[in-house]
Amino acid sequence: MRRNPEAFRNLRALIAVTLVATAEALCQEKQANSEGSPAERRVVVSIPDRKLALIENGKIVKIYATAVGAAASPTPSGTYKIAQRVANPAWYGPDKVVAPGKNNPVGTRWLGLSRKGYGIHGTNDPRSIGKRASHGCVRMRNRDVEDLFARVAVGDVVELHGERDAELAQIFDTAGADPSMPAGGGQ
Repeated sequence: MRRNPEAFRNLRALIAVTLVATAEALCQEKQANSEGSPAERRVVVSIPDRKLALIENGKIVKIYATAVGAAASPTPSGTYKIAQRVANPAWYGPDKVVAPGKNNPVGTRWLGLSRKGYGIHGTNDPRSIGKRASHGCVRMRNRDVEDLFARVAVGDVVELHGERDAELAQIFDTAGADPSMPAGGGQ
């Protein structure tokens, strides 16, 4: 069997990135436990609005624009948890792997959900933000997912809402009406 040195280097780089991300998550968890009770954090996604809100201790911290699943591959509704955090992830398609970099479909960050195969991630196609364009994941601009990534931890709750209700109207309409409320992740 012939060896492929480039594939071996890519595998080593992927393992290194995974180890660093795991260590970072463990440090965050340890820091939260040593400082007392961590903030109660939840990520609320309105699929119809194509927006994501980060909420800490009942207060809206930030709202970001997103892309959600296309009609053929909708984003699932439900309550999940962040199961993994990966900086500069590789993308695994049916017939190929795309290494971290500008051509990577999941961009610069991956927040894997407790529902296998779904996550919140960046993109190599920022024009898709605001549309129903993904294969079911919640897609964000790279700068926005990097900001969110720095604010959340493994175990945080992620709510994916398929229908607009009074709570979503309050979250997303109130933020848009208040000029002091951060909206759109620094757009």
